Amino acid sequence: MTNVRRLGLAGLLLALALPLGACQDTDPTLRRTGIGAAGGAAAGGLIGSLSGNFGWGALIGAGVGAAGGLLVDYHDRSNQAAYQRGVQSGQQQQQQPR
Repeated sequence: MTNVRRLGLAGLLLALALPLGACQDTDPTLRRTGIGAAGGAAAGGLIGSLSGNFGWGALIGAGVGAAGGLLVDYHDRSNQAAYQRGVQSGQQQQQQPR
């Protein structure tokens, strides 16, 4: 890998990592999607650079990463909803006289 590519790759990773630091107070769905897209873009860019097409690899990786982030968010939300239903069911059972 040439020095120009290494410098470009380091710049891309830094550009993707900086906005993620501001994700602390955002909606969890947006945060998970953004992190997935950034990770996918980085991985896709690395894989794409091996085949000589960094840009397309990063673009495809960002799309796949964003979709993965949305799936993780959906899974986490459904787990949280099931947990809350279990808590409510337990509270209702405790309140009923025996």
